[in-house]
Parts: sequence; structure tokens; C-alpha cells
Amino acid sequence: MNRSKHTAFIKNKAQELGFMYCGIARAEFLADEAPRLEKWLNQGMHGKMGYMENHFEKRLDPTKLVPGAKSVITLLYNYYPQHDLAQNDTYKIAKYAYGKDYHFIIKDKLKAFMTDIHEEIGEVDGRVFVDSAPVMERTWAQRAGAGWIGKNSLLLNKQSGSFFFLAELILDLELDYDGPVKDYCGTCTACMDNCPTDAIPEPYVVDGSRCISYLTIELKESIPDEFRGKFKNWAFGCDICQDVCPWNRFSKPHQEPAFEPHEQLKSMNKADWEELTHEVFNEIFRKSAVKRTKFEGLKRNISFAKNTHL
Repeated sequence: MNRSKHTAFIKNKAQELGFMYCGIARAEFLADEAPRLEKWLNQGMHGKMGYMENHFEKRLDPTKLVPGAKSVITLLYNYYPQHDLAQNDTYKIAKYAYGKDYHFIIKDKLKAFMTDIHEEIGEVDGRVFVDSAPVMERTWAQRAGAGWIGKNSLLLNKQSGSFFFLAELILDLELDYDGPVKDYCGTCTACMDNCPTDAIPEPYVVDGSRCISYLTIELKESIPDEFRGKFKNWAFGCDICQDVCPWNRFSKPHQEPAFEPHEQLKSMNKADWEELTHEVFNEIFRKSAVKRTKFEGLKRNISFAKNTHL
């Protein structure tokens, strides 16, 4: 009885906090994922993201993160913008980075969520995660019925596409569990066909070391020349494999004021980007995820995207 009551409370609370989906999976060792992750790492598809090799066991076993874990709760939070700034003929940044850094916005919601769980249910041990620890979030989301993992390796949801953030609560609390949904990619290969750097060599496998998001954010050294002329004006991240995905025609604009872009960002043309100063960078991206690439990194990306020919 309590299990159902607690599950209903958690799902209602997720809705109250503005999450578009809440699903729950049983916390257990991800046996199927171990060989897949190992193969991907062995093939060097993580590029210079050395941290991907760390905490192998923790990635696969939630009880290593929360002793006695019983449930992994997956939450989706919409970030699809009212206006797609990539439609302008200028340098582009990924939609998720238009407004304030999602880590802070969602982390605050998750902390409030945990406080409410403690008040309602009592002593529950658990941790909250938003892209900040070795959690196989897409696998857990799939197990919790939040969608299926598409050929571009992102989570796709039939009702709302893929422009959302994933977050998790791992709790030592027994709940009612959701089941997975089926894969609706079918024979579509739009994401694979449209990737300018051939970062999706086979369905459901992304070669991170060739992905524009990796090259513009994670890679700290010079961008290899083989990618020159292939950036399509992307200066921070890339949305191509999402923009071409048929399921994203169901995306609806978010209702989160913190994700609204800075006024100046809306009207920046190529010259504005190319002449960007440190001062303007700090003003526009003060609390944005774009800070991850730092001013010098963004300038490097713009210069690389601009200089399309050797």
C-alpha cells in the first residue's frame, strides 16, 4: 500500500516541480551495458574524455553510488526554445545553452524534491544527479519508460522528441516500477545521414571523438584539420542530429524563464561573434553552460568554423 502511495506522491511532486516526465526503474546492476561500454571505450570513441574511463563499476551499479539503492527515478526537463536562434545566418550554439546553466536550475529543483520526500515519507537515503556523476542516465531513462535510445544515442520520447535534460534521484526506497517502451526509430537514418563529421558510424553508436559537441566543448587542444569546413557555423555544441529527427516535430517550447536567452544573444550576427570581447562574453554567458569552453575556446571554435578552407 505504502509503495503505491509513495510512488503517486513522487510522480505528482515531479509534475509540480515542472518536470515533463517522471519514471521509475528498479536499481540493479546494468549487466547488458557492461560489454557495450567496454567496447566503446576500447575503440577510443570517448576521445580525450578520460573521465569516461573512470568509475566503471559505479556507472553500472547504482548501489555503489547509494548503498542499498532500490529505485532510480528519471526526470525529464524541457529546454526547447520559443525561437531557434540557429535559424539566423550566424554562428550557432546548442539550444540547451541559450539561458542559465541547467545544472544549477535543475539541481535546485532536485534538492527541493528530496526535502519534500523526507517531509512526506520520512528517512530516505538518496542522492540527486544531473549530468554530474557516473550515472548511465539514458539507460535508466529507457528502463523507466521515459523513451528509447535513438540511433543518435540520445533519449527520444514519442510525445516530445529529445530537447530535454535528464536528471535522476537514486533512493533506498521501494517503489512501483515502470517498464521500457519500444524503439520507434524504425528504418529512419536522418541523424546518421545529416551528421557533417560522420560521428554516427553505425546505428546507436556515436563516435564521441568526431562529434561537433565534443570538438567545440570537451576538446581542449587544437581541432583536427580533417573537420575544417564541416562545422556548419556551430561554435558551441551542435543540434544537427536532433534538428533532423522526425520526433522533434513534437517538441513544445519550455516554460522556464531561466532558459530564456540573453537579449544580446538573440540578435548577434557573424561580425558580433567574430569581434566578441572578453567583457561581452562575460556579460552574455555569465551564468551559461557556454562558460565551459571559456572565452579562448569559443574564439577558437568561431575561428575554426569561419576558416572553412585550408
